[in-house]
Amino acid sequence: MEFKHYSVMLNETVDGLNVKENGIYVDCTLGGAGHSLEILKRLSGTGRLIGIDQDEEALSAAKERLKEYKNATFVHSNFENIKEILKRENIDKVDGILADLGVSSYQFDTPERGFSYRFDARLDMRMNKENALSAYEIVNEYPEDKLFKVIRDYGEEKFAKNIAKHICQRRTEAPINTTFELNEIIKAAIPAKMREKGGHPSKRTYQAIRIECNRELEVLENTLDDMIDCLKENGRLCIITFHSLEDRAVKNCFKTAENPCICPPSFPVCTCGRLPKGKIITKKPITASEEELSENQRSQSAKLRIFEKI
Repeated sequence: MEFKHYSVMLNETVDGLNVKENGIYVDCTLGGAGHSLEILKRLSGTGRLIGIDQDEEALSAAKERLKEYKNATFVHSNFENIKEILKRENIDKVDGILADLGVSSYQFDTPERGFSYRFDARLDMRMNKENALSAYEIVNEYPEDKLFKVIRDYGEEKFAKNIAKHICQRRTEAPINTTFELNEIIKAAIPAKMREKGGHPSKRTYQAIRIECNRELEVLENTLDDMIDCLKENGRLCIITFHSLEDRAVKNCFKTAENPCICPPSFPVCTCGRLPKGKIITKKPITASEEELSENQRSQSAKLRIFEKI
């Protein structure tokens, strides 16, 4: 299956990077390489792009798509290793960093990857197939209390407690192997009246399991400051989020980086010595245009936030 991924807010994001011809840019989530291709088009021969992805299939497709560009470097890794990656490439600071935190259409639409409740497949959801932890282990091995917290916190699911309970009851009979088996369990755990609204009953639980499986929030929260630290003066960080948990993490990090002072409001001058790292360019997040939404419904929940280093 061809690796396909719609590049969400392509022009808004790449424009937001303020690409310099001779600059160095990092695409932390290379995916289908749509954003990277646009960045490379704006670079001269001395400019450089570092593309990172933990999905080898994405990386392979990106290499093929960008094969004519000799100034692109491809790295199979998680962007939480951005500092080590840049050090290995003998790069001190960069002019811009981009992260599109969405799951690619390819990952959702390839049944055997186990990301989607729409296809019957073995539970997986790993973005990096080399990782030991998959959705199967989470569903079949997590204690009920831990499973409940994952579904509640990462899925913001009202019926998290009941869903966790039903999963744990069912797996005492036999392991839960497939997405459709899990769908039936989730459906039984949610009252019929509530299933009539709010989309597919499995949606929030699948989001929660996927986030846990790939450590998505943990990686994001642990790496945002590193990304800002890796920027040159006037360098920009563009991040596209797809749900409130990610957006909140980015929004809070940017606010703290812009105004890190922890002195009480009553103090006439700052004495804590914490200096701003930069400024927020997007006071409100940028969202997809009506034109884009007509082409790609998955852009509906996307929010773009931009930060500039000082």
